[in-house]
Amino acid sequence: MKTNDYVKYLTVEWLNYMDQPKEIRKEQRKSHKGTRQPISFWFGVIPLGIEMLFKRN
Repeated sequence: MKTNDYVKYLTVEWLNYMDQPKEIRKEQRKSHKGTRQPISFWFGVIPLGIEMLFKRN
C-alpha cells in the first residue's frame, strides 16, 4: 500500500468517525474498553506475578 493510499484511508475513516453523533462515539469507546485484554496479557508473566503479590497482601 502506498503512502498516499494509506493517508486517504485514514482520512476517510476519521471523517466517518467524526460524522457520527457524539453519543454513538461515546458508546463505542465504552464497549471497546470492556473488550480489551488486561495489561498483564500484553506484557507477560512478570506483571501478572506482581499483580498477584499485591492482591494477596
